[in-house]
Amino acid sequence: MKRTVPLIITAVGGFVLLFSYFIPLTQSWGEDASVWFDILAAIAFILGGGRLLKKKMKKVWDGSRGYGYSIVTIAAFVVTLYVGLGKVGVTPAEMYPNDAWSGAQDSEGSAFWYLYEYFFKPLTATMFSMLAFYVASAAFRAFRAKNFEAVLLLGTAFIILLGRTYAGTLLTGWMPEWMAFLKTETLTLWIMSVFNTAGGRAIMIGIALGLVSTSLKVMLGVDRSYLGSE
Repeated sequence: MKRTVPLIITAVGGFVLLFSYFIPLTQSWGEDASVWFDILAAIAFILGGGRLLKKKMKKVWDGSRGYGYSIVTIAAFVVTLYVGLGKVGVTPAEMYPNDAWSGAQDSEGSAFWYLYEYFFKPLTATMFSMLAFYVASAAFRAFRAKNFEAVLLLGTAFIILLGRTYAGTLLTGWMPEWMAFLKTETLTLWIMSVFNTAGGRAIMIGIALGLVSTSLKVMLGVDRSYLGSE
């Protein structure tokens, strides 16, 4: 029952959504399935939050290595959950000015809004700014001209970098009008609109084919990895 019932639910839900997209008469079935998906997703969020608290609290209780990070995670989770569900500092809606809970939990000036604007956003910006150093390090290792393909990659990257900066514009700004196709900004635009677009479309086609094949394997019960390793 632990494996057969989930397989049946997955297959039925997947095929209902598939048929509702191509058959107009079954469109309402897809809408009902989407509502059930939202309900199950909400339950999954609750289970995921409980699982997170259980693992982090066990790590703190055992005094495992790095338990300080677990304390920060638990504190951030509890505070965010409290101010979001409790709608702390929320401005009431215009239709119900006497009901504090009538406003949105993320309305400007609320505690949840402050947490998002002054804690979550700066942390996200910090994380992505740190990633820039890792990208630069990886690019330095990848752009070594060891073979012909690496030379093409290095040259293309160099042209695009120059075309995106003011220095690149100054470097080729002296060229006459009949040589405008050799200017760095023109070459950069051509590379991004032709080669980059072609590569992006090829990647998207590959992703779509992989998504279709994986979805069919899941709906037909061939791929059962989501049921666990047992």
